[in-house]
This record gives sequence, structure tokens and C-alpha cells, in this order.
Amino acid sequence: MPAHTGTAMTDTKPLEPSPRPASHGQLFASLPGAGAAEEFLLLASNGTTRVERIVSTGQASPADFWYDQAEDEFVALLAGGAVLTIAGRAEPLRLEPGDWVNLPAHCRHRVEWTSTEPPTVWLAVFSPAGRE
Repeated sequence: MPAHTGTAMTDTKPLEPSPRPASHGQLFASLPGAGAAEEFLLLASNGTTRVERIVSTGQASPADFWYDQAEDEFVALLAGGAVLTIAGRAEPLRLEPGDWVNLPAHCRHRVEWTSTEPPTVWLAVFSPAGRE
């Protein structure tokens, strides 16, 4: 098991509440039904990085449309299925639950297909370009 790199508390002072409260939720709660609009739910943000749950129910990028984002995007597919086309890649990338892809800023890509049943559930992390 890797060593923990966080700060350890070794004193016996009473714990003070964090200036920002902890939050929690359920990623599969309140999923929209088939035919619903694509849904974006902000789960966490610190001003530079944000985490979103995205639920797709059959949506795809419009013809001749490419995402060309100014920020890095890491996305994990949690449920359903999807097919992405990434500029410079010979074949489309088929994603199944558990698959992930890291899209650096300005990596042009498009969504070719998402499943409707079950809905496609993504976990996306957006961060400033160039951070490792």
C-alpha cells in the first residue's frame, strides 16, 4: 500500500471544524429517463478544478462538431456505454463501465454515441491546462 502523503494530526488539541464543510452524495441517484436532456451536475469545485456527473441518454455530438476545450478533462465511464472519436486516433474509442480517458486541453474529440438504457453516467474532472 502506498505511503499516505497527507498531514497527520499527532497532537491532542480538540478538532476544529473545517472552514469548508465536507459533502457527499450518491452518483446514481435521480438519473434522468430515456429521452431526457443531457444532465450536468456540479459535485465539487475549488475555483480551479471541478468535478461533474454527466448523464447522457442517447446524446451525441452534432455532425461536424468537435469539442476543443481550454482545460484538461479526465472522464471515467461509470455506467452505460459510449463511443468517442479523438482527433489523431485511427479508430473510435468504445468506453464501457470502468474505462477512463484523459483529454488534455485542445485535444479535439467528439461523442459519437451514448447508451440510453442504461443511461450513460460519466464522472468528469476539469482542471487548468497542463497540470499533471
